[in-house]
Amino acid sequence: MSVRLLRAQQMEKRTAVMLLLLLLLCYAYTFPRWADPNQNSRLDTVFAVVEDGTFRIDPYVANTVDYARFEGHYYSDKAPGMAFLGVPIYAALRHVLDLPMVDRLLSSLAGSQALGATLLPEGAGLGQQRIRFFVAQVVLAFVTSAIPTSLLGLLLYRLLARFTDHSGARMVVVLGYGLLTPVFAYAGAFYGHQLSATCLFAGFYSLFMGRKPLSAWRLLLVGFLLGYSVLSEYPAALIAGILFFYTLYLLENRWRIAWVVSGASFVAAGWVAYNLAVFRTPFQLGYEYSALWGQQHGTGFLSLSHPTWEALWGITFGAFRGLFVLSPWLLLALPGIVLWARSGEHRAELVVVVASVSSFFLFNASSAMWWGGWAVGPRYLLPALPFLALPTIYYFREWGRQLGARWLAGALCVWSFLATWSLTLSGQSFPPDTVRNPLLEYAWPHLMRNDVARNVGMLLRLPGWLSLVPLLLFCALGVIAQRMFARCERDGPNESGSVITSRR
Repeated sequence: MSVRLLRAQQMEKRTAVMLLLLLLLCYAYTFPRWADPNQNSRLDTVFAVVEDGTFRIDPYVANTVDYARFEGHYYSDKAPGMAFLGVPIYAALRHVLDLPMVDRLLSSLAGSQALGATLLPEGAGLGQQRIRFFVAQVVLAFVTSAIPTSLLGLLLYRLLARFTDHSGARMVVVLGYGLLTPVFAYAGAFYGHQLSATCLFAGFYSLFMGRKPLSAWRLLLVGFLLGYSVLSEYPAALIAGILFFYTLYLLENRWRIAWVVSGASFVAAGWVAYNLAVFRTPFQLGYEYSALWGQQHGTGFLSLSHPTWEALWGITFGAFRGLFVLSPWLLLALPGIVLWARSGEHRAELVVVVASVSSFFLFNASSAMWWGGWAVGPRYLLPALPFLALPTIYYFREWGRQLGARWLAGALCVWSFLATWSLTLSGQSFPPDTVRNPLLEYAWPHLMRNDVARNVGMLLRLPGWLSLVPLLLFCALGVIAQRMFARCERDGPNESGSVITSRR
């Protein structure tokens, strides 16, 4: 192997590791919102199973409004995938939390002034049991959302190598997806969107990047991933179905699709067992027994009817939940799709991307509650966002050297950074759905009052804005390191070991 090729591979590995660590730290730095009914609904199931040996959340239901009532008992109305994954994690964590040394640490956190300053004055304060629940929430969100989303970023970076060998352009797309969209807010929360997105994109990655013909084990894995994406967020069935037909297209022997079906059936068996234990029937959704949202879930088919212009505008360019208001850099996907189509490359994958993104926009625009309650951006679109980010690589690949195109991309990324980070880091809850312009009426006023979301810096006794300094320093170091890696890639050694200076 040549010296130049070996050096390029080493640079690639270093860049990938740095990218993974940067995403992971950014996602883990801000703690999950504390009194979030959506997260609490899933957490209650985890606690009920581990502590009480049942799916009934009767003792915990007071902390959420997202619950189903069936035969006089309360259950989470959410898809159970996140809770299933969280049960073994919390079962192991519970033993750690009971250790004397950890117990003393929790007592110390309960007295933290930096954390206490983020609480409502009329609240119950930082009791040790509340801290215990909070620590469990942080750990579960880290393992089930932050780690999978960081791995998704790594998969996206590697997949983009099929489109360009320019590591800088690939890094821009990955960091744009991971830190300049609502992904940044939800990668550190115990929601199902990001786990579902990771499963879907990992399935796509396995199919696209796998050696042909696809092995039985790879097809089993794809089936499992697609099945678990739906078990985590039911609407993921739209993209899972598209990827199922994409698999059929790739297979020379169509009968081998049975391996995919077998992998998905393993997940389906767990879902059926859960439904039998809770609702006494194999095929049931908790939303059908929703106690407080019956009107919304009773509209059409489980809140879905037909797309409306109000919803379509609201999730795209509306100030309330517009994706392209919050993350306008994703608009680069539109010329990216055109350039992709003109290139003639990977036509089947282009169809998968366009169909996946379109299906989710139509689904979200058909929902009776399209804004998603208290949220950062249109959260229902999250499973489709890695597919929407993918075509932007063509924008950077074809036009990245043009000064005007670079300035446009830079301006869109700067606004996306300001908007996304403001909404993610402000306040102690996601923006309420009563606020029609979350940036102007929620995020910036909270930041002006020094009301910053709970984060790791507060454990270091840094209050308010100062608590974000370690995060910003780490991100700055990451950017500097990436530029150094890119320069080393351009000015690599030739086969004799001397330096070749790039003329690009």
